[in-house]
This record gives sequence, structure tokens and C-alpha cells, in this order.
Amino acid sequence: MKKYIAEFVGTFWLVLGGCGSAVLAAGYPELGIGFLGVALAFGLTVLTMAFAIGHISGCHLNPAVSIGLWAGGRFPANELLQYIVAQVLGAIVAGGVLYLIATGQPGFDVGGFASNGYGEHSPGGYSLFAALLTEIVMTMMFLFVIMGATDERAPQGLAPIAIGFCLTLIHLVSIPVTNTSVNPARSTGVAIYVGDWAVGQLWLFWVAPIIGAVIGALLYRYIGSAEKASS
Repeated sequence: MKKYIAEFVGTFWLVLGGCGSAVLAAGYPELGIGFLGVALAFGLTVLTMAFAIGHISGCHLNPAVSIGLWAGGRFPANELLQYIVAQVLGAIVAGGVLYLIATGQPGFDVGGFASNGYGEHSPGGYSLFAALLTEIVMTMMFLFVIMGATDERAPQGLAPIAIGFCLTLIHLVSIPVTNTSVNPARSTGVAIYVGDWAVGQLWLFWVAPIIGAVIGALLYRYIGSAEKASS
């Protein structure tokens, strides 16, 4: 149970910190942090939580990561559902807290509320195919880095830094395309407060990250096992 609570709290922090930076700070007059700030905020949430709860739950904070780690032989199947439920609930609660904060400003317009989208709801107007490909490839690389950074042969204690910076880089590349998901829980946690199109497009931000995560994990599993066999 402590592991599931840790995943709940960690995903809560990821959504509150990452999406909160986008909703509350990114476009603020004169002091807006912009895409770079939002990308850094998401990376920092993972970096800080990896140090805080990595030793408790592994700090997945993401259904795609949990599924990818299972595919990569690093996580037991009998805990997948519990992790995913904890992550999604943490994201939804964080989205609710963010919504209450944001609507405390007179005249606040919910708008996209940091939701992920494609077509007319993509920040750069990118197509469904572009969004699908982006989310698959970015999540694939995210899992590849996670698997490599947490390998027992990797430098010990530095995995949170590599993973946090990887997520930052992913956001720098893909915010213009999809507003960056690579995380079904993160997408769900804000989409339900927007409803309408955000919920209608949510399927892509479950399907694509999971596909990408499995590919990335299997790729590293193959490379890692080959390395061990030859050493």
C-alpha cells in the first residue's frame, strides 16, 4: 500500500508542478516562463520525486512507464493495475487542485487547461499522424533512457538526473506538437476538467505512449541482454 500511495503523491506532484506551470505561469504577462520553463518544470517534478520516492515505489508516475518496465522485465504484472489506478487518481486530484487555484482568478478561461491534443487542438496545428508518431517516439526514448539509467551497470545514484533531463528534452521537442503527454495519467488528469474535445482525443494519449513505452523497453532489454551475454 505504501508503494501505491507513493505513486499517487508522485503523480500528483508531476501534474500539479508540470501542468500548473503551463496553466498558471507560462503566459503570465512579462513574467511568463514559456515553453522552456514548462519543459523544465516537468523535468524537475520527476527529478525531485525520483529522489523522494524512487526507493519506495520506483517512481513511475506514469502508466506507460509501468507497462514499459513490465515489458522490459523490470516490473511484476500483478502490480500493474494498482500502480495505474494510483497514478491516474493522483493526476485527477492534482488537476482538481489546479482547477480550483486557476479559477480563483477573476475572468479565468479554462481553455485547453494544459490538455494534450492534435489537429486544431495542437499548439502548432500538427496532424493526428504527427501527434501519434511524436508520442510513440518520445515515449520510446523515455523508456530507453529509464531502462538504461536504472540498469545495475549504470552509474549509481544518477538515474533521477538522467530521467529528469530526458523528460525536459522531450517537452522541448514535442510541446508544439501535442503539448507533450508521454504519460496517460498526466493527460487524463487535466482532460476531464476540460471535457469535450480533450476527452474525445484522450485515446491517443493512452495508446501512443503505451506503444512507445513497450518498444523502448524491449529495445533496451535486447541491447542490455546482448551486452551481458558478451561480457
